[in-house]
Amino acid sequence: MVTLREATKEDLKTLLEFEQGVVTAERPYNPTLINGTIHYYDLVSLIESEDATLIVAEKDHEIVASGYAMIKKAEKDYFNFKEYSYLGFMYVKPEHRGQGINQSVIDRLIKWSEERGMKEIRLDVYDQNESAVKAYEKVGFEPVLLTMRLKK
Repeated sequence: MVTLREATKEDLKTLLEFEQGVVTAERPYNPTLINGTIHYYDLVSLIESEDATLIVAEKDHEIVASGYAMIKKAEKDYFNFKEYSYLGFMYVKPEHRGQGINQSVIDRLIKWSEERGMKEIRLDVYDQNESAVKAYEKVGFEPVLLTMRLKK
């Protein structure tokens, strides 16, 4: 049985390991990432913020997954929303994948977002990460924009 809860500072060691798991998973899709340790997230701020929630999933008293939702201001004034909820840090330990844990985390983050009045929920995913794209589409997400690059 999997239980979901808000992360605490006591979870930081595991969450930092998960963060490197995310980086490792993304390296094949992004040749611009520098070598070595990368920190994408300010985990303490996510834990402490009123405008964010960082969720962990536990199974048999072990943290096996994570994800966050953060309320952000719309980047452009021509969008039909002023604020939206941004989801990130979706990670499930490899040995626990395929069990619906990520979907449970996403469902909780969507509920948290809706409880705060968010009608727009967004996330970023590498388009070549087909398994992640399919997982997000299964929950109802759809692609909006593809960023392209030219290296010279």
